[in-house]
Amino acid sequence: MKSKMKRVVLIIFSIALILGIPFNNAKAQASVSAHATAEVIQALTATETAELNFGRFSPETTGGEVKLTPTGVRSSSGTVALSGGVHNAASFYITGQDQATVSITLPSGPAVLTNSISAKTMQVYNWESNPTAGLGVGLLNNGSLAINVGATLKVGTMNDNPVGIYAGTYAITFSYN
Repeated sequence: MKSKMKRVVLIIFSIALILGIPFNNAKAQASVSAHATAEVIQALTATETAELNFGRFSPETTGGEVKLTPTGVRSSSGTVALSGGVHNAASFYITGQDQATVSITLPSGPAVLTNSISAKTMQVYNWESNPTAGLGVGLLNNGSLAINVGATLKVGTMNDNPVGIYAGTYAITFSYN
């Protein structure tokens, strides 16, 4: 019986050696070859397709405000009298990676418009956009997105803001999320 048992152990040991089953060959560490990937996407570009234009108006006796919504609707308050002429919201055309989300950051403070003759100024503030500004608000469909921007113009009296054209610049930032 002992020889039969020895034979069984010897057979099991031989099979284990043939199959490569290790005996007490445990390791304290292991390494693996891992993979990394990266994808470069199309650069984001922005083009101003229409300037922010508050149109023609007269401050009259006390001034007030001219509001222009992102949809181009213009209204006034105070004694500001709106007149004819062209007015429109600003428009921007964004191109980039299809189906990427875009964030819109509007100016954090007012922009100053200056009269080129008198150097008198007006301030533009209360910025609004469509789609609404914030993180991940726009989705590039077919790699493009149209964005409209409106704001409010603070208008003084005729002495504060004499006749003339007022112009200035402002910055809007568009970025991938």
